[in-house]
Amino acid sequence: MHWLVIIGAIVTLLGVGGLLRCVQLALAARREGLEGEALQARFRRLTLGNTIALGISALGLMMVITGLLLA
Repeated sequence: MHWLVIIGAIVTLLGVGGLLRCVQLALAARREGLEGEALQARFRRLTLGNTIALGISALGLMMVITGLLLA
């Protein structure tokens, strides 16, 4: 199950990359000076992306753990 560990690590890194991208976009929204409803709408979209990236990262970690247990 060595291949499952490698694929899981790649999926985890993609999820972490997505999380970092969400942080980058949130900081960019703050720098743009958005306020009120516009800022909330942007953060609402970022929250969805953040949740998806977190789920992908968790799925990758599950794959790694499964691969290690089956090895």
